Amino acid sequence: MTGIFQENKHKMLQINGMPDHIHIFIGMRPHQSISSLIQNVKTESSKWIKAQNLCSYPFAWQEGYGAFSYAKSQVDDVIRYIQNQEIHHRKETFLDEYKKFLIAFGIEWDEKYIFKELE
Repeated sequence: MTGIFQENKHKMLQINGMPDHIHIFIGMRPHQSISSLIQNVKTESSKWIKAQNLCSYPFAWQEGYGAFSYAKSQVDDVIRYIQNQEIHHRKETFLDEYKKFLIAFGIEWDEKYIFKELE
C-alpha cells in the first residue's frame, strides 16, 4: 500500500489494524482529497487481499469512513495511540470509542450510518 501514498504525495505516519477497523495516520496537503485517498486505499487493498487469498470469505470494506485532523503537536500521541490498538481495545470497543470521537470533534451523525459491529 505504500505505493498508494507515494503516488498521491501523502506521507504515511502510522498504520495499524484490528479485526473490525484500521487506523491510517497520514500527512496531507489542504488541496488533497480524503475521499479519493480512502477510495484508493479500499480499492487497492481489496484487490491485494483477494489476490493474496488472505480471507476464507469474500472480503469487502464497509461503506464510509471516519477522518479526523490533528495538530502537529499531537503527532507523537496519535502514533502511540495507533501503535497500541490491541491494548487499548481491551478496555473499550471501537464502536464506543468512535462515537466518543464524533462527540469530541463536534460531528453530528445518524445511527443508521454508523458502521456495524463484526458478527
